[in-house]
Amino acid sequence: MAKDLILNGKKIGVGTKEEIRLNVARLPSGTVITVRVFVFRSENPGPVVLAMGGVHGDEINGVEIVRRAIDKGFFENLNRGTVIAIPLLNIYGFINFSRDASEGKDVNRSFPGSLSGSLASRVAATLTKKILPLVDCGMDFHTGGSARYNYPQIRYTAGNEKAEELANAFGAPYLIQKPNISKSLRKIANAQGKPIVIFEGGESLRFDGFSIDHGLSGIKRVLKHFGMIEEAPQILKKPIVFDKTSWLRADKSGLFRWSQQSGAKVSIGEPLGILNDPYGEWEIKILSTKEGYIIGHNNAPVVSQGDALFHIGHELV
Repeated sequence: MAKDLILNGKKIGVGTKEEIRLNVARLPSGTVITVRVFVFRSENPGPVVLAMGGVHGDEINGVEIVRRAIDKGFFENLNRGTVIAIPLLNIYGFINFSRDASEGKDVNRSFPGSLSGSLASRVAATLTKKILPLVDCGMDFHTGGSARYNYPQIRYTAGNEKAEELANAFGAPYLIQKPNISKSLRKIANAQGKPIVIFEGGESLRFDGFSIDHGLSGIKRVLKHFGMIEEAPQILKKPIVFDKTSWLRADKSGLFRWSQQSGAKVSIGEPLGILNDPYGEWEIKILSTKEGYIIGHNNAPVVSQGDALFHIGHELV
């Protein structure tokens, strides 16, 4: 028999589901910022899995993936274990169409956080102190930012066998080994022996059905991997694994049009797009300097010199 789980002072018994509201801070208007946490428990012991979106407030696909998983009953009647689902962590960023919390601070660069720090730090501390101690592993759903589109991919900690197992179970088209970023959730969780994989799909402030579908399928596959549900979509094509990535950047400022997009395999010297000026005086081709796959591309029509245009992953062989 699974043990009771205590969250924010409330005991959540086996075979039940509960919504817990975590108060994080109060806005100048007096409005309380509350993170809504949904807990689904089986009567049988098993892993506690976190599914979370909205660490960056403008990354709406992640919010929609977790919201839709709850709405479609993914976590109802689990065979074993527990799911803790948080559709939206960064409330402030969400209502302000912003990646960050107040003061331009990034929640995912604020871990482990402080309950007396900035708003971003308080959000991070709430997760670190109240949620992270309860979970065994997690899926954190993101998108590309600043008009950059990411092809559906899982990023996981290189050298961490549990994280690699989780990444392979998720089964996104691309798997990318990435070192842990300082003050990120993934680094803090990794130090506690709790693997967190990052799903990236689509771009900020824009729904992308292709990425959402991949995210939902990945959730089901992870739950099936742990024996928590019976059925999940099959992985139709073996994921491609990358251990290195590089950015191709704009040599000049101007108008940008891509001819190859995320998901494409490219070779050295292959045309990927065009840069030109607004007056018809010059035009240059953007040629790939690497061989690999485009894992992300820039959708902005106007770019400045040095802006990232294409993110290319190099296949692990």
